Amino acid sequence: MGKTALVNLWLSDVTAAQVAAAYLLAVNLAAFALSGLDKRAAKRARRRVPEKHLFRLAVLGGAMGLYLSMFVFHHKTKRGIFRFGVPAIILLQALVFVCVYLQILR
Repeated sequence: MGKTALVNLWLSDVTAAQVAAAYLLAVNLAAFALSGLDKRAAKRARRRVPEKHLFRLAVLGGAMGLYLSMFVFHHKTKRGIFRFGVPAIILLQALVFVCVYLQILR
């Protein structure tokens, strides 16, 4: 059995929900880690991660990871755009999730 056949066999057992869960886990871990690296860079007066990159990850599904990192690392907690923007993104993503979930149930 060749590589392609093995990959196809493995992928045939993977559901869309599993792919979505793996993606969300990866993007949330990335957002969490990037925020931690930015906090470390801030303490050491090094080159920082642009805020737009952190927000991009949040919009792409990593809002929960970024929000958790704000409290774990005490990072970006005083910036209004993060304090209110990230929870707003989480609420919007939850609303989209519920709408998609309800549509699937029909």
